Amino acid sequence: MGDVSDGTVRLFAPAKLTTSLRVVGTRADGYHLIDAEMVSLDVGDSLEVSETDGPSVVSFVGTDGLRLELGPDDLVSRALTLANRHAVVRVEKTIAAGAGLGGGSADAAAILHWAGMTDLEKAVSLGADVAFCLAGGRARVQGIGEQIAPLPFEDRVFTLLTPPVMCSTPAVYRAWDELGGPQGDHGNDLEPAALVVAPELARWRDELAEATGQRPRLAGSGSTWFVEGDFAGPGRVVTSTSPAR
Repeated sequence: MGDVSDGTVRLFAPAKLTTSLRVVGTRADGYHLIDAEMVSLDVGDSLEVSETDGPSVVSFVGTDGLRLELGPDDLVSRALTLANRHAVVRVEKTIAAGAGLGGGSADAAAILHWAGMTDLEKAVSLGADVAFCLAGGRARVQGIGEQIAPLPFEDRVFTLLTPPVMCSTPAVYRAWDELGGPQGDHGNDLEPAALVVAPELARWRDELAEATGQRPRLAGSGSTWFVEGDFAGPGRVVTSTSPAR
């Protein structure tokens, strides 16, 4: 967090990477229970925040500087409401929507952190990944995402490949149910379901495998594939883990 001008602070919202994910049950309300390991990365979105007495105004821009339309019910606006704060917020998006890297959750967590709200139970009411994004670092994540057990920091490097494919998390979980709850062979139970929802993901998995000599893993419900190590190349992002806030 840092000042960029009088009354304005600049926040960094680290992406999260789910390095393993098991679906271990379903609650009576339909929410799936997970047992996962997540880490924060040193890539993410940037936010400029100015507190105001008037109504909150939230805008999003892409890496090309063009305005993005994410709808009126964005997680940043909801986080401001939850924290009972009003601000003018400009979000510079680096994390693609539907990439499985927690972009919206990271932005919401940055706002909650700025507002001094650290209640993980309240954070998860915004979305399953918001609690981890608020805690950051490396953790075992259970329940529907609200149970965060910090793990020792490990300095690791990953290469990410995010296809131009948006994976809907609800659709992937529905497919997982319809498939009978399969266990993923590569540390992520949602991978088989994501490939049903978006079969074209296989092409990008195979491209990264050919370039790295490793079997890529899917990040959460997709669509990002990742391997461990530095394999810089076209369309890939090399990133390191980041410690807790």
